[in-house]
Amino acid sequence: MGGTGRSTPPRLPPRWFIRMFWAGHRAVFRGTGGRLGLARPKPGKAGLMRLRTVGRRSGDPHAVMLAYIEDGPNLVTLAMNGWGDPPPAWWLNLQAGPQTTVDLPGEERAVRGRVAQGDERERLWARYAELFEGDLDEYAAMRSRETPVVVLEPAASDPS
Repeated sequence: MGGTGRSTPPRLPPRWFIRMFWAGHRAVFRGTGGRLGLARPKPGKAGLMRLRTVGRRSGDPHAVMLAYIEDGPNLVTLAMNGWGDPPPAWWLNLQAGPQTTVDLPGEERAVRGRVAQGDERERLWARYAELFEGDLDEYAAMRSRETPVVVLEPAASDPS
């Protein structure tokens, strides 16, 4: 997985800007009744979905907008928290309750989340690296921990 050979790490916008961007994205989604804000992946471009989780401590419902790629019937995203070091709350919630739903353009899908490991992780990481034009490893190096590759597999709507 090559990079650009930069001598300095990639630059990120300030944390407040990243948080405002995602809050604005959620507001557009809500304000348009879900008509705007979601997208299917296209060649060379990730899609956008809304992942719903339940707070691991509060039990309250939460929703977050995430980029994703498709891998057969699975949806794949990165648990990166805007490249900040701590794991994103949605990932901690998903680990505590992996059975959940995602909103995609024109559909709601029941999924079960898990972390990709081994060869699967390497393959999916390489697919994401293509979207970052080889800089994904440089961004990931800004974190003190490995960035989880999260696979959302189709799940039965009724877990019983």
